Amino acid sequence: MSQHPSYLNVLLTFARNSLVREMSFRGNFLLQSIAAMMWTVMNLLFYILIFEFTDEIGKDTGWSRYPYFIFLATTMIVNSLMQTFVIPNAQEFSELIRTGRLDFAMCKPIDTQFLISLHRVNWASLSNFMFGAGLMIWSLTRLGDPPAIAQIMLYPLYVLCGVGILYSVMITLAAASVWTVRNQSMGDFFFYITTFSRYPMEIYRGPFGCPLQWLFTFLFPILIAINVPARLMAKPLRPSEWYLTVFAIFATTACLAVSRIVFKTSLKRYRSASS
Repeated sequence: MSQHPSYLNVLLTFARNSLVREMSFRGNFLLQSIAAMMWTVMNLLFYILIFEFTDEIGKDTGWSRYPYFIFLATTMIVNSLMQTFVIPNAQEFSELIRTGRLDFAMCKPIDTQFLISLHRVNWASLSNFMFGAGLMIWSLTRLGDPPAIAQIMLYPLYVLCGVGILYSVMITLAAASVWTVRNQSMGDFFFYITTFSRYPMEIYRGPFGCPLQWLFTFLFPILIAINVPARLMAKPLRPSEWYLTVFAIFATTACLAVSRIVFKTSLKRYRSASS
């Protein structure tokens, strides 16, 4: 038998164990699902209200009602995947360091980053994924110019790229807990910095907006996380914009590589509970 574990089987085991744990308290699971979905419903109602007074989000951006709803649906899908698989685990990392339980994770015959990142699955957050998928399908049926088959097929890939970029930001912030021991503001900082990704990049204009667009596209590519997959579905990319799809692959690879280096470096700096 191979000494290396099957990471897919381990992930499925994590998912199954998490589901069993959630189903042990069905009432709490139902309330969490409803609370998560209510947040997305309130967001949708807010933008429905906005479109009662304007035709586009930003002048001449092309983000009218249904294209923007596709953008909003993509935001829901990416954020739901982050809330389901990544954020609860990353937020627990500092507690593992403070209590010394990271020792046990490092002793397991499996990659420590994989174990820490995915050992817990928050199934209740998938309600937002289902709501976002429904909003996406509904909005697509109302587009005057539906996306091509190639764009639809590329969409899941670029959603995963968006998750990869945001995961890199989150795990890098979590790794900083090795130096700070307690990093309770990590979630707040992640929310603040990723707020920029929740809006179309076309709205970043003028003397302040243009530098922000460049910064959060090429240096800290969080605008890529939502904008590229949403643009693939919401409106045809012009020939001059296809470079974004290539850059998104490069940015995802670079972000994952940097986060891996930071995480490995943080483990080398870690002083176990027994030291």
